[in-house]
Amino acid sequence: MDLQRKEFTIEIGGKTLKLETSILAEQANGAVLGTYGDTAVLVTAVMGKKDRTGIDYFPLTVDYEEKFYAAGKIIGSRFIRREGRPSEEAILNGRLVDRSIRPLFDHRIRRDVQVVVTVLAIDEENDPDFVGLICASAALAISDIPWNGPIAGARMSKMNGETIINPTHKQRDVSILDVFVSGTKDRINMIEAGAKEIGEDGFVSVVKAAHEEIKKLVEFQERMAKEIGSKKTTVGLKEIKPGLVSAVRDFAKTKLEEAVYADKKSRTDKLDALKEGLAHHLAEKEFNEEDKKESFRILDEEISQLVHRNIIEHERRPDGRKLDEVRPIHAAAGLLKRTHGSGLFIRGNTQALSITTLAAPGQEQMVETMEITTKKRFLHHYNFPPYSVGETGFFRGPGRREIGHGALAGRALQPLIPDTKDFPYTIRVVSETLSSNGSSSMASVCAGSLSLMDAGVPIKKPVAGIAMGLMSETGQYKILTDIQGPEDHYGDMDLKVAGTRDGITAAQMDVKIEGLTPEMLEEALVQAKKARLEILEKITAVLPAPRPELSPYAPRVIVLFINPDKIREVIGPGGKVINEIIAKTQTTIDIEQDGQVYVTGTDEKMVGQAINWIKDIAREFQVGEVVEGTIVRVMDFGAILQISPRHDGMIHVSEIAPRHVSRVEEFLRVGDTAKAKIVKIDPETNRISLSTKQFH
Repeated sequence: MDLQRKEFTIEIGGKTLKLETSILAEQANGAVLGTYGDTAVLVTAVMGKKDRTGIDYFPLTVDYEEKFYAAGKIIGSRFIRREGRPSEEAILNGRLVDRSIRPLFDHRIRRDVQVVVTVLAIDEENDPDFVGLICASAALAISDIPWNGPIAGARMSKMNGETIINPTHKQRDVSILDVFVSGTKDRINMIEAGAKEIGEDGFVSVVKAAHEEIKKLVEFQERMAKEIGSKKTTVGLKEIKPGLVSAVRDFAKTKLEEAVYADKKSRTDKLDALKEGLAHHLAEKEFNEEDKKESFRILDEEISQLVHRNIIEHERRPDGRKLDEVRPIHAAAGLLKRTHGSGLFIRGNTQALSITTLAAPGQEQMVETMEITTKKRFLHHYNFPPYSVGETGFFRGPGRREIGHGALAGRALQPLIPDTKDFPYTIRVVSETLSSNGSSSMASVCAGSLSLMDAGVPIKKPVAGIAMGLMSETGQYKILTDIQGPEDHYGDMDLKVAGTRDGITAAQMDVKIEGLTPEMLEEALVQAKKARLEILEKITAVLPAPRPELSPYAPRVIVLFINPDKIREVIGPGGKVINEIIAKTQTTIDIEQDGQVYVTGTDEKMVGQAINWIKDIAREFQVGEVVEGTIVRVMDFGAILQISPRHDGMIHVSEIAPRHVSRVEEFLRVGDTAKAKIVKIDPETNRISLSTKQFH
């Protein structure tokens, strides 16, 4: 069968990226199969046939489908051997694609658009997220779906002074910067980064290098779309009834300033009252219910224009702050006495409470995905309950927002977490958003730092985060520090930057416009650093360094080393020995293959007992060593000396005394304490031969 293949190739990062179209998934509006190395990704783009009525948003969905066969794995429980809900990694990769392509749609479209990224094969070196994004852009570009792309993206790492394009997992792990950048030929519209305290200049230089690769990839797709692309469908855009815009403006023009320029609670109440009054006003003018719904969107646009105009022309923000001013801050630590550590961070109306829990090394999270199988010893989880924004709602587990924000804050704190050898604990930080009015994820970074230090985790430095905004109009723009409510909702950018005094540890950027130039990004990062340093001063004023002692309620972990050959003896047949130690000492014991043993417990006495027990089992005796023990058995040819609870040795009659011994009982009796020297250890049976000659 003729698959009608058409292939397009380009060299990126020293490797060939191949995009292919064929009759595969031919019923989709657009479908592209991409390969990079041996990693293969299929992306489809489909648009619904009809407009959806009664909705006030553009219905775009992006699904990132991990298939375990792509890695040659069968993953899951014994009873469910198939893919279930997406992993956190899949959700984050889906968000990466979504955040890159969404700004280039006309949001007046009311037809469903679904982009599905299906990972077919991975080679464990080349990330499918890079291939997936390029294929998503290409699929939309060659389809008949209206879209203002193409866009492209590139992952970059910085190591040993070198910038690497699309690094391998191993290179990413040791790099000082791991950043994914996407955008158009002219602008950058999405950033996702983790770093080890990189400076702003270094960060921007890598982003600029990424943008050069993006330009090549966009031009590559443009050539592809020109050759095989379909004519874009003309879809109906949300139309506004003549006279409705003027009716809304006439009603609201004298009321908007008072409603918008107020504190959050007053603003919410005044805007609700304004909408109620507007609905009544339109009813009097005989507009229908559908018009009333549309009027709220028009009102929203009027507010957006007002906020933009006042900031760009007059540098006037809704709450009266200067453009680079941070809202009032309050910080506290040690609020909850029974938890291992707690920190509270308040910035304006945004409040984050973070709680740290310490556990045994064996409590690490096993991460088994299509791409990697590993363990995580530092976990950060973020919660956003409905009451944080004054609403009711269901608690159905973490959604994409919670997972994305939690991963960002965790990435910001990760570089400062001590190594296992310095602090052998599994660490979990949970950040509860108690109130939200802009950048609760960055507040959770600040609260997380306080919580970790309160728990006595020896983090190298505290971390703080800040959210930056942008208002732009035809060549003019203003950058805002610490955006809240209206600035977040109506603004053109959400740039979150976290780091220490010495550099950036995480960054994330989304836009609602085409994007930013590198110069605009650099200006925003410099302004963000100023705010970050101010916040760090507030944090260190509350708690300048990690507490020297752990909470009395936190477990203690003691590390010891045994000969790996002794591990089997410590575990015992079927785990009998180690389970007995755990049960009788009420501890947790984790043993590594290299002989490291971690004993964890809240009772120091019990921990000590467990350690002595393990030491005794794993003890290795040496010829010439002097030992002491108790005689447990006497025979005609000698005596048995117990030199530890699990070891004993034979004292032959000829080794009891320096002269002839006719009766053993003359020198050694059951229950006697005796010293002896080890004279021989049988290499096959480990039987120990002892001598007491020199002690008689």
